[in-house]
This record gives sequence, structure tokens and C-alpha cells, in this order.
Amino acid sequence: MSQLRLPFPSLSPAAYQGLLATNKALVEGALELPLLELVFLRVSQINGCAFCLGKHAQTLRECDVPQAKLDCLAGWRISELFDARERAALAWAESLTHISEQGAPDELYEPLQAHFSAAQISDLTLAVSLMNAFNRLAVGMKL
Repeated sequence: MSQLRLPFPSLSPAAYQGLLATNKALVEGALELPLLELVFLRVSQINGCAFCLGKHAQTLRECDVPQAKLDCLAGWRISELFDARERAALAWAESLTHISEQGAPDELYEPLQAHFSAAQISDLTLAVSLMNAFNRLAVGMKL
């Protein structure tokens, strides 16, 4: 493992504490923890954040998510282990993570409305944004 480039939590404590506070609010918010962690793990897979992959996979195991489901997460589109609600959330998470390439199209947003309240969609969107921020910190600073 490489050495941390900069101790960003101590160099930017207020900003970093803000990210942690956002994470705490989301964990205590409108979405159930296993779904939130699935989204965190998928975003971290896309961004190649090894630190976050280990952290979120462990949390999902602690939530009793079957290992087979974790093993198939990268292939969720073709796996029968993911329900329609999870698929909508994962599609939205991938879209936002790749936003510079594909935007956030209506055809990925609209299915969310069948499975989530407005508050849950808001939390989901914040969760994807937050995980992308954490991934960029971890990868950029070699956490």
C-alpha cells in the first residue's frame, strides 16, 4: 500500500467533517442501510477505490447481504439477485457517476419514482454524490 499523499482530514478538517456529517445523515436517513451500502459499493467499483471497496463490502456482510449478491454486483444488470428497486437505484448511481459521459437521463430517473419517495430519491442522489467525493479523496490522496 502506498503512503498517504496528504493528511486531508487534518488539513481540511471542517470540510472533511462536513462529508462525515453528510454520511451520518444519510445512514440515519430515508434509505435502508443495505441499499445505501450497495450503491456505495457499486460507485466505488466504478471509481476503483480499493479502500472503499473493502469498507462497504464488510458493512454489507455485517448487514447479512449474501456473498453471492456482493460477488454479482458489477453484473447486476444480468443477475437475478437484484430486485427492481435495487436496479433503479444502481442505474441512477452509475448514471451520476458517469455524468460527464451520459448525463442523468429521464429514462433512468423516472423508474426511481415507482420505488422511492421524493426524500429517498434526494438521499440517493446525495449518497451517490458523496461516495464519488469520498472515492476521489481516497484515490487522489492514495488512502
